[in-house]
Amino acid sequence: MTDRHTPVWADDPGLRGDAHDPSYGQGQRVQWPGAHSQDPSWSYEQQYAHQGHPGPQQGEVTDTGSWRFDGRTSAYTDQLTFDTFAPYDPYATYTAAEPVPAPVPVAAEPEKPGYVLPPVPESSWAVDTGRSRLLGRLVLLCVLLIQAGLSLRLRGTAFEDEALYVLAGHYEIGNILHGAPVPGDFEGYFSGYPKLYPVLAAMVDSVAGLAGVRIVSLVFMLGATSLLYAMTRRMFDVRAAIGAAALFSVVQSTVFLGNFATFDAAAIFFLALSAWIVVRTGRAPIVAVVLAAPPAVLAFATKYAAGLYLPTLVVLAVLTAYRHRGLRALARGVLLGGAMGALLGAGYLFAGSLGGISQTTTNRAKGADTAALLLQHSAEWGGLMFLTAVGGSIAYAIRPHMGEMPWLEQVGPGRFRRIALGVLLTGTALLAPAYQIHLQTEVSLFKHVGFGLLFAGPMAGLGISRLVGPHFRHPQLGIMLYVLTLVFGMVQAQQNYSFPDSRAMTAVLRPMVDRKGTYLAEEHEVPAYYLRDLTGYAQWQGTFGMDYTDKKGKRYSGPEAYAAAVKDAKFDVIVLRGTVTPDVDTAVTDALRGNPHYRLTAVTRFTTSKGDGAYRIWVKR
Repeated sequence: MTDRHTPVWADDPGLRGDAHDPSYGQGQRVQWPGAHSQDPSWSYEQQYAHQGHPGPQQGEVTDTGSWRFDGRTSAYTDQLTFDTFAPYDPYATYTAAEPVPAPVPVAAEPEKPGYVLPPVPESSWAVDTGRSRLLGRLVLLCVLLIQAGLSLRLRGTAFEDEALYVLAGHYEIGNILHGAPVPGDFEGYFSGYPKLYPVLAAMVDSVAGLAGVRIVSLVFMLGATSLLYAMTRRMFDVRAAIGAAALFSVVQSTVFLGNFATFDAAAIFFLALSAWIVVRTGRAPIVAVVLAAPPAVLAFATKYAAGLYLPTLVVLAVLTAYRHRGLRALARGVLLGGAMGALLGAGYLFAGSLGGISQTTTNRAKGADTAALLLQHSAEWGGLMFLTAVGGSIAYAIRPHMGEMPWLEQVGPGRFRRIALGVLLTGTALLAPAYQIHLQTEVSLFKHVGFGLLFAGPMAGLGISRLVGPHFRHPQLGIMLYVLTLVFGMVQAQQNYSFPDSRAMTAVLRPMVDRKGTYLAEEHEVPAYYLRDLTGYAQWQGTFGMDYTDKKGKRYSGPEAYAAAVKDAKFDVIVLRGTVTPDVDTAVTDALRGNPHYRLTAVTRFTTSKGDGAYRIWVKR
């Protein structure tokens, strides 16, 4: 009796399916004994293996459960199946299946926006890219056109200072070219060296007249605005540069001097040129700062009052280089100061006596104007721009940037340098008012405030930039400030530019004068300029001061001298308008009353911002 676990065909080669039997594995169906007898203790796989299932045909691949059989090989992919069938399958092999990797969760792609901003360089946030510089120059061009239009709209005949400087330039040219004597000590009372601007003005006047000389002043002021733009852009950015140029271009002093033929416009231009060179050479070799000395000295020689701002240039030379050079920047200031001192010394030796420095600048006669009045007028003429500069200085001291680049908040000059720069530039605007408060005089203050506003310009530009805010958040505030400054400047310039119309007066005088007579005229420089083809400058006597000895040998001075000269019929023609020197006018008028030597010939009327007036012309019988 056989063991139930041993197949009855185990010893029968015919039933065993020996490997040498050609029928084995050839697709022949083999009847397995015991196919219909199953032991309940067998596993499902054992029972299935003992069932009489037909094998696969040759070349046929049969998938059964978890194994494959193609008649030659059997590959099992799990250990349990291999252990079950290996005893009955001589070709059984075990091949471990590679584990199927678990699917990697894929994050949902974010929704793509319709437009993606391109990468922006850091300088772009400071509005200093090539495109922004081009736009800045276009805006500057518009600013300059507005400035030119505001200046050119001013109309009027020659003011006494314009006539004097142009006329003096003609005599200086004659002295230089031909050695002709100069009729007057111009060096003794001019507020600038008479062989500089007056000579230039006279050369232009010979070609284009007074209008051409005024155009030269406009070119100087447009150049100063452009240099202020370039200097501010170098110190800060394009936005601040536009703000500085825009405000400076429309304050009353800039508008006025842009059509006024005096020293001031040229002096402001040379100061602006020197300041720009100082800022531009901040990272250059230290010796490059010497280039700023010649225009600074030229500014002083052109207008002595410009010397008040030379210390500002020296300190600015230190502050603009301190961030990059540390204490070595002090050498830069010393070098600039020494160069300016050397040039001033050489100029003094070359020019000789310059009594005008004392008479018009350092020891100028004191007036009677109060400090309150001078402060009030200074605030009217430059207060908006000054307050903007104060705001810019405070904002700059608190934060070097506006927060457009938070990652660069700590990058920039230190707080001490920022405070010092704001105090220097903004405080410079107070120099002219403070000095004229010391002199107690308002003469020329409306022009001199422009010198200080030039230096306060960079901080004013920064102030208007901070007012507008990052990314031009509040442009309307900047526009409102600019328009308000423009309106004030335009109105104030028109009021200050209102000169008496002297055309009718000179037309009346032309047939009455020649090169033999002596003439008295209030603001005598005006008729002397317009009638220079018929008279000489020495033939004209003004009403600002005179000494006279009468026919009896008695000497007089002041208003009494004029009265005595009129009684002696010294003058061939007398022209008065009664507002410039009232004391002298009263003395002359009293001497003319009942005087048989003179008769009133003509009265020519004019209108200014201060009211109506008239020139009264007396001629000797």
